[in-house]
Amino acid sequence: MEPMTILLVDDETRFLATTQKVLARKGVSALVAESGEQALAILESTPVHVVILDVKMPGMDGLATLSAMKSRHPQIDVIMLTGHATLESAVEGMKSGAGDYLMKPCDIDLLVAKARDAYEKRLSIEERLQASRQDPPD
Repeated sequence: MEPMTILLVDDETRFLATTQKVLARKGVSALVAESGEQALAILESTPVHVVILDVKMPGMDGLATLSAMKSRHPQIDVIMLTGHATLESAVEGMKSGAGDYLMKPCDIDLLVAKARDAYEKRLSIEERLQASRQDPPD
């Protein structure tokens, strides 16, 4: 099984640096992006399994970034993360394809558990698709 790679997307550089270090100590590889545009560029060139995406960012906000990610990479799992949660933004994020929604500050173990769950779900789907391609039709 390929190790999970997370992409953290947030305009708060201190949050990115701290979270990336904590994840590394937990054995999780994490890339960082300070904007939606930067995140989309990373996804074009680097395999990523789960995106942790802040909702409130200047320029391209999290919901616009989520929409662009899902249109270009529909298989990517996205967990929305915000300190400014509203029911409306949570519902909008889930409708746009986010797999989960967490509040800042978020317990890092909960964040890792949610990311692992999303990653394992994706692997399970890929394995079933692979098996169905190999099974001869009846």
